[in-house]
Amino acid sequence: MERVTLRIPKQQIEEVEQLVDSGEFPNRSEAIRSAVREMINEEYDGQTEHSRQRTWAKV
Repeated sequence: MERVTLRIPKQQIEEVEQLVDSGEFPNRSEAIRSAVREMINEEYDGQTEHSRQRTWAKV
């Protein structure tokens, strides 16, 4: 695996921490990896090249 450094708003990190604290994920890294996998799956599942909309990029 490669290490990636990124900046995430404090509120989003707090929400990730809540997921870790509740036991849904073992750590922040796994929670973020899961989010990336989900984003990639959503991007390519059943969408044609012309109909892709990136709703995950909205803040």
